[in-house]
Amino acid sequence: MQEIIRQNRGLIRSIIKKITGSYNEDLEQEVYIKTWKNLKNYNEQGKMKSWLAQIAKSVCLDYFKSSAYRQQTAEVSGDDVLQNKAVGAAGDKIIDAKTRQKIILQAIDELPAKMRKTIIWFEFEELSIKQIAAKLGEPEGTVKSRLHNARNILAEKLYFLKGEDK
Repeated sequence: MQEIIRQNRGLIRSIIKKITGSYNEDLEQEVYIKTWKNLKNYNEQGKMKSWLAQIAKSVCLDYFKSSAYRQQTAEVSGDDVLQNKAVGAAGDKIIDAKTRQKIILQAIDELPAKMRKTIIWFEFEELSIKQIAAKLGEPEGTVKSRLHNARNILAEKLYFLKGEDK
């Protein structure tokens, strides 16, 4: 386990920072704990780095759903910002990076399952269209279409983050 940690510490830290916007030692430790608990389930045909990246991503997304995170961001919740923007009141509020991240992840979470998988694999795990198509067993055109549609839905839901008026 020590060797796995030593070889993959940078990868895990960069995933945590990319998803949450900052380094979080508690999340890193949680990734290692989950890795240790699930090591017996690791499929040796796959790449260890991909498996660890998936665990790290999952830990980060769980964190955003946790009560600890909700307490941190209680002053401005994503739902409130979305609702206020719909009536024109949130445009004047400055959205901090963590709240912005939560709003984006919440919007991704609301996508249909196939679109959600595609956008996460492409944007967060940096898989190519070809790799995603192979994973899903579907044509590349279908993956491109899902990615395009997911981005359009997210752009529509999150337009206010760019400061645009609809």
